[in-house]
Amino acid sequence: MRILLAAILCLASFAATADPVFRVASFNAALTRKGPGLLLRDILNGKDKQIAAVAAIIQTLRPDILLINELDHDFENRALRAFLDVLATDTDGRDGLRYPYFYAPPQNTGVQSGQDLNGDGRLGGPADAYGFGYFRGQYAMALVSRFPIKTDQARDFSELLWKQIPNAEMPKAADGSAFPSYDALHVMRLSSKAHWDVPVSLPDGRELHLLTSHPTPPVFDGPEDMNGKRNRAEILFWDSYIRDALLPESAEFVLLGDLNADPVDGEGSHAAINTLLSSGYLTDPKQASGGAVAASAAQQGANLDHTGPAATDTADWRDDPAPGNLRVDYVLPAKTLTVIGGGVFWPTPEEPGFDWIGSDGRASSDHRLVWVDLE
Repeated sequence: MRILLAAILCLASFAATADPVFRVASFNAALTRKGPGLLLRDILNGKDKQIAAVAAIIQTLRPDILLINELDHDFENRALRAFLDVLATDTDGRDGLRYPYFYAPPQNTGVQSGQDLNGDGRLGGPADAYGFGYFRGQYAMALVSRFPIKTDQARDFSELLWKQIPNAEMPKAADGSAFPSYDALHVMRLSSKAHWDVPVSLPDGRELHLLTSHPTPPVFDGPEDMNGKRNRAEILFWDSYIRDALLPESAEFVLLGDLNADPVDGEGSHAAINTLLSSGYLTDPKQASGGAVAASAAQQGANLDHTGPAATDTADWRDDPAPGNLRVDYVLPAKTLTVIGGGVFWPTPEEPGFDWIGSDGRASSDHRLVWVDLE
């Protein structure tokens, strides 16, 4: 495994310097805090070990294009800019990594809907926002790139209503009535964070579309299965977007993000995520790691009942009683792109970089960085 990790790190360095190969990655980095401005405070302080571990992983894998899920958004993107400054700084023998371009407009998290979306009889709670959040911008996402982003051509579907989706399966109360209310259902947006189609200019002049999202977890709801149905709809949006030619037919693209659904295990919609994985227009690299296998074997609990391969897990979640470790983070290139390699940064306890994961699996995040190398 040491040889494998050394090869991965070597390829990371090659991908960052050689134009014929470039690396696209997704990382739910858990760069979120309990109040507005706190993430910026912790970044500027320079002493936060979790932020340092996240930065170390990114500097080591050196993706050319990176989607960061769960990075608190502020109006001027001060926290994002400060974190990019951290990445650009040489640290502990690692070269700084500069991202001159980013795309991070306002999103739905913490933006109040004015309706009682969770049906608890009160207004203004985090679950009454278009996307769950205790403050505006919590749990948001950002796309950063070494290559120019065509921000003027980016498409942001954050305000698309759930009811506007073809064959939308809206939540209902046990008696079949609208849940939480007719008025509330008619203002609910599809995206719990955002759905973006962001074009990037590659060094050879081609254009690559990044299809990015972070659907809501399919849990934390009631018998109406609101979050489960929303997670399904957020995932299937991309299938409609690609099949219905809203994305130009000749476009080269990568679909990526924390989709909060495992193909086999857990409570997410297996049918929805497998619709993408078996679509015929995507390549599933089935990125894997030895650390995920080791963690599953050591933690046991719910992992013992899983039927999917532990090697492809990307999230280290509670094992007793559930859900255990799951594959929920994806980087899926279009069939028209040539895949050179890929992986999940989840080292075993014996391998370099394990300290950034930690014995509890959360020193950096409860998710792992996933990447694919493309020709």
